[in-house]
Amino acid sequence: MTITSTEIYRYSIPMVPFTIATGTMHFAQNIFIRIHTSEGITGVGECSAFPMITGETQTTCFEMAKEFATIWKNKNAVEIEERINELHRFTAGNHTAKSAFDMALHDINAQYAGLPLYKFLGGIKKKKLQTDVTVGIHPPEEMALQAKQFIDQGVEILKIKVGKNSQHDIEAIQCITNAVGTHIPLRIDANQGWNYEDAVRVLTALKDFNIEFCEQPMRRHDDDLLPALIHISPIKIMADESVFDHYDAKRLIQAGACDYVNIKFAKSGGILEAQKINAVCEEKNIACMMGGMLESRVALTAFAHFATAFDNVRFYDMDTCMLGHKTDPVTGGATYNHFCVEIPDTLGIGADVEENFLQQLDKIII
Repeated sequence: MTITSTEIYRYSIPMVPFTIATGTMHFAQNIFIRIHTSEGITGVGECSAFPMITGETQTTCFEMAKEFATIWKNKNAVEIEERINELHRFTAGNHTAKSAFDMALHDINAQYAGLPLYKFLGGIKKKKLQTDVTVGIHPPEEMALQAKQFIDQGVEILKIKVGKNSQHDIEAIQCITNAVGTHIPLRIDANQGWNYEDAVRVLTALKDFNIEFCEQPMRRHDDDLLPALIHISPIKIMADESVFDHYDAKRLIQAGACDYVNIKFAKSGGILEAQKINAVCEEKNIACMMGGMLESRVALTAFAHFATAFDNVRFYDMDTCMLGHKTDPVTGGATYNHFCVEIPDTLGIGADVEENFLQQLDKIII
């Protein structure tokens, strides 16, 4: 089964401004691709550029996608690892752009095998995927109001963005807890925003709050300080931006530098490397979370398939489409049912994008 052509789209999705410690996003800078094969099977892939974290933009992803499509043309679509290694040999990094191609190739192969993606990846049955919902950085009173609105809508787990100012962060968690009660579990995410002293100050100040874990408290260049922070912190630490591949995961785990790991395809380059990250973590009893950037329900569906396939993925941060997307152009795919993500029974990923929406976008076919 050979790859005959690839459609590449600048898949921009307008959204309500979303602020984290490293900046504010006003639209989802995504790329959508369709890979066509000689067997008539088409695979879809999506990536979401988050330049503050991965160093990639929609423009760089679009340009790299053209290169990747050229490399893969007329190649065997069944040889997943060889195709991905071709991209690695061509360029270092560019994990986000690579993830869209990895996703599409897995979609093709799952369809070819006659299986939904989660079964192709080795999963046996579906499981409950209850996602948290994220509160962005605003004045503490506004964050508390938004948190209360989410809880009133039926959200059971809140993720709180922090990391811009340590005193603000403490006040925000206090305000949110006062608004929603102590029974609601909170997850906090600093997105590398603190230095070591701020991390110690905030995490120790929040010891009596109902906080499951803190994601990425410091810059990845401060990874050597994580073991000391874990020793002091009353709150579990989850590595996110510090883990792009399974080598990162192995390094942090061996150093005693994380309690959990957040897997994102935009960091790992896709499903193939994400499996390796999860395997390293599972071997050392480090549970993983399935996360994302600002993807639409195309990639969300792939995330949910992956989370379903692997029991070691125990936390779900898959509210990507709830973060202010002003339109949903996806057909089929995963759906939200009382903040649980449910995947379809169709073959492969089981999602696509409306043709009318795609016709409005910049496009190239290779």
